Amino acid sequence: MVLDILLISASFILSLVSVYGIKRTKYLIDTPNDRSSHTQPTPRGGGIGFVLAFAVTSAITTFTQTPDPQLLPMWLTLIPLALVGVLDDLWGMPASLRYLVQLTTATIATFSFGIFPQPWLTSLGVPGQVVATLLTIIGFTAIVNFFNFMDGLDGLVAGCTAVQLSFLALFFNQPILWLLVAALVGFLWWNWSPAKIFMGDTGSTVLGASVAISIMSNADHTSQAWAALAITLPLTGDASYTLVRRLLQHKNIFQAHREHIFQRLHQGGWSHDQVAFAYIFMTFILTILISYFGLLGAGISLFLSAIAIGIFEFHLLYKTQSHNWKRNKIEP
Repeated sequence: MVLDILLISASFILSLVSVYGIKRTKYLIDTPNDRSSHTQPTPRGGGIGFVLAFAVTSAITTFTQTPDPQLLPMWLTLIPLALVGVLDDLWGMPASLRYLVQLTTATIATFSFGIFPQPWLTSLGVPGQVVATLLTIIGFTAIVNFFNFMDGLDGLVAGCTAVQLSFLALFFNQPILWLLVAALVGFLWWNWSPAKIFMGDTGSTVLGASVAISIMSNADHTSQAWAALAITLPLTGDASYTLVRRLLQHKNIFQAHREHIFQRLHQGGWSHDQVAFAYIFMTFILTILISYFGLLGAGISLFLSAIAIGIFEFHLLYKTQSHNWKRNKIEP
């Protein structure tokens, strides 16, 4: 117990110091673009700091505790994502190369941890198993990319993921995740609004993969796996809804934009703090529902997420119409 506390504390301190060091460099600067919610150039690559802290402290556990058999395949999956993330944060990498790496890591994760439970497919024999495998790989890359897409506001992804990983650590009795939670809290010290540094692709892709791996590697049965997956809804729900919305509007879904709900709320007058708190609070509510009601709680979570999206859309529509009405009223 004492050793666990020391390792968690070490992960927090190492992340805090590492992120500060990265913040002080001049090589990783995020210049505002069509997707940005910030207006001033800000350091990025803070994800390198908390990923490093998690890597060091989780490696120490292999010498101080009974080795976790899932630790090696987990890092075999995370390291390629982290490396291409660092390269992308430094110089920018082609989207095709990044997705190729994501497909490779998703294949490694599926081979290591198994197909995500889909008995309605796997019971059909080899064809069904092939389809279930492909869906698992595609789903893994979707979560990785959705977390990356949602990383556009101070403290939002880091805060939500810290809650998600805390839930998964308890839900699956996976103590290794507390090291990553502690590292994220160290990063949040610098990332909370007004953010002094952003996590970059290194952080967002590793976080998405970590959540996916945790669910894939610990679900004992179908209902548990699908119930745990619902904890991602505040992030993946926004990303999925925005993707469908842009498709229906015949827009290029691969083009950088600021049309996610969290971005539109910020454009509508919400502060970074307010948006981040709303998403983090929603994530916390889902942890309670899933913890107490399991798969039923996941269903309720899906319903509440859809209701939240509807409320936000109504709020944004009202704000737009109110603004247009006031503008038309004062025009001569």
